[in-house]
Amino acid sequence: MSKKTTNKGIYIATTEPNIGKSIISLGLMQSLLGKAAKVGYFRPVIDDFEPGKKDNHINTVSTYFNLDIKFEDAYAFTRSEVIRKKNANKDSEIMGIIIEKYKSLEERFDFVLVEGSSFIGEGSIMEFDMNVLIAKNLGVPAIIVGGGVGKTLDQLVANLQMAYDSFKDKGVEILAVIANKIEPQNLELVTSELEKYLPKGVIVNSIPLNHSLANPSIREIVDTLDAKVLFGEEFINNQAGNYSVGAMQLRNYLIHLKEKALVITPGDRADIILGALQANISDNYPSISGIVLTGGLMPEDSILKLIEGLSEVVPIILVEGGTFSVTNRLGSIQSQIYAENTDKITTSINEFEKYVNVDALIERLITFQSNGVTPRMFQYNLFQKAKSSKKHIVLPEGNDERILRATKRLVDLDVVTITLLGNKKQIEDKITNLDIGLDLDKVTVINPIESEYFESYAETLFELRKHKNVNLPMAKDLMEDVSYFGTMMVYKGDADGMVSGAAHTTQHTILPALQFIKTKPEAPIVSSVFFMLLDDRVSVYGDCAINPNPTSIQLADIAISSAATSTVFGIDPKIAMLSYSSGTSGVGEDVERVREATTLVKEKRPDLKVEGPIQYDAAVDIAVGKLKLPDSEVAGQANVFIFPDLNTGNNTYKAVQRETKALAIGPIIQGLNKPVNDLSRGCTIDDIYNTVIVTAIQAQGI
Repeated sequence: MSKKTTNKGIYIATTEPNIGKSIISLGLMQSLLGKAAKVGYFRPVIDDFEPGKKDNHINTVSTYFNLDIKFEDAYAFTRSEVIRKKNANKDSEIMGIIIEKYKSLEERFDFVLVEGSSFIGEGSIMEFDMNVLIAKNLGVPAIIVGGGVGKTLDQLVANLQMAYDSFKDKGVEILAVIANKIEPQNLELVTSELEKYLPKGVIVNSIPLNHSLANPSIREIVDTLDAKVLFGEEFINNQAGNYSVGAMQLRNYLIHLKEKALVITPGDRADIILGALQANISDNYPSISGIVLTGGLMPEDSILKLIEGLSEVVPIILVEGGTFSVTNRLGSIQSQIYAENTDKITTSINEFEKYVNVDALIERLITFQSNGVTPRMFQYNLFQKAKSSKKHIVLPEGNDERILRATKRLVDLDVVTITLLGNKKQIEDKITNLDIGLDLDKVTVINPIESEYFESYAETLFELRKHKNVNLPMAKDLMEDVSYFGTMMVYKGDADGMVSGAAHTTQHTILPALQFIKTKPEAPIVSSVFFMLLDDRVSVYGDCAINPNPTSIQLADIAISSAATSTVFGIDPKIAMLSYSSGTSGVGEDVERVREATTLVKEKRPDLKVEGPIQYDAAVDIAVGKLKLPDSEVAGQANVFIFPDLNTGNNTYKAVQRETKALAIGPIIQGLNKPVNDLSRGCTIDDIYNTVIVTAIQAQGI
């Protein structure tokens, strides 16, 4: 669990298509703008759009509310782009870009309204789960919207309850559940049934089905049918109340006209056309919304001339196709709300304000605090923190392919300054032969023995180690070693940190640092932690790499150092001192050592939240934790885990990493005066990249 952070966003998610979430988006945007000066709008995934056009949702919200946001900044991907990346197994890239886009808006605005995808077209089957994961990774609470059309009461309640459980299971907080498009007489019944199944803290509201919002406008009909507008283009936003087919004689047809009817008739039926227009201006008949002329039949010139001379006219459009097929196509149009149709927008906002408990919802929003950080958000925050104050990191193993590929990535992202140690010609040849694409003009390459710093570094080492019987020739021999040279760069301030170990042992990497960088006064022991990026949380494991059998005093120091490291990286530490028993239940030398260590931590740092001895299940599972240690503020909520020995810690982190596919960042060495970090010889490019980023952040704290 990370530090609590003030929330700046809300995610609107639906359970299926055509639920009418625009009512929620428009109404909530209106309400938020009354509470915050600057509100942003973001859609992670939008429907594909034609070149030169824009997504209708984004255009409507940004235009009506005059938002200061560019179209390309208001979304991350189109639907087809997501499908292509998923087919290429680039899920991590998808989420990374969505987070990056959202965070850039979060920095600019007081609040960001995030609208989920619409479940339309290819790929819709995966959208619900994707919306859950996006909300989780953005760290924002959600509003779930469900629709009542075509459902029984039980089906609607079950649908929304399942959606609620899906979000909660992933750790997404639900602020409100809203049932939309409900028959007016059933509003109270739906709300009360939902309240039976949902926690009391969740706001539950129902909004009635509003036919004026469901009916398409003449503009939408023109776009869908590829129609030609003959007259009344200035009234093209009129909404069609119902469809009225003019096939009978006029005297019989007129008695069937209803308010806002859309008249559908062949283009050669002048009697129906003129009769409908006359009825529209007559006090004795309902007004109509427009006329659709079918069959591609243009009225005769005399009829067109007559219509042109009328002082009041409705939209008249011409379409290909017979009356029957055109009417069927009209019935399948799913109406949308767009920027020019201010009547629909105003109606949507009014409906939202009338039927949703706006004050309670806004209060929940502005006071909501996020308790967790997801692995992807953690990585994003690492990158942003490292980039905020660029540091210089030396990588001694400049000939290693993985080091070179990680360096290219780091340099391209401009997140750190890199020095590689090694023979420049050999490094150039490897870059060329492996087609790595690293531009060496963007990094510094140093061959230790040829370096201008070599002599002064050797003399410094001699002065630091002469009390250990190291003479100057021995110091020069040691300085030819890349680990000693890189560590001396850090010691002298010519680099801010070092990362090594891809081709060397842990001892080879750490020994020089122990010899002359040494430990901080408040950290009498050097130890390590791994950041374990699990599916839904980030945990800190220590010590899994350095100390084989720590004493109780050393365990306490490891715990305190691990808490300090956690804090640097935005994690509010809750420390579990692990053992094979919890509380006072166990006896034996090993459990007593953990118990003594816990007491020492509490004495040295009474401000820290620590529990021990405690078993792993009691540390991470709320139910088990409450059962075994009911009064503990750590049990079930721990995020920093201190293992009793290296054997347990190393095997546990590797088991968790392999079995859960968790990303393990580390080992991160803690306790040194300046950051030097070790890599596993089996490390990946991602491991190197992440460790360099972490090292740069450690250097910022010095």
